[in-house]
Amino acid sequence: MARSGILSLVGELWAFMRVRKKWWLGPIVLVLALFGALIVFTQSSAVAPFVYTLF
Repeated sequence: MARSGILSLVGELWAFMRVRKKWWLGPIVLVLALFGALIVFTQSSAVAPFVYTLF
């Protein structure tokens, strides 16, 4: 059920950007999603100490 919610959100965001011609939002959303994934991935893994050196 949660997966369909995420897909619905992505679909609505894509439709918004397509209809309103807000293509500049794409890279912003992508970077925010990548940072979010990085935070979740390094929360409790052995990679966490190495991510510190990136920033």
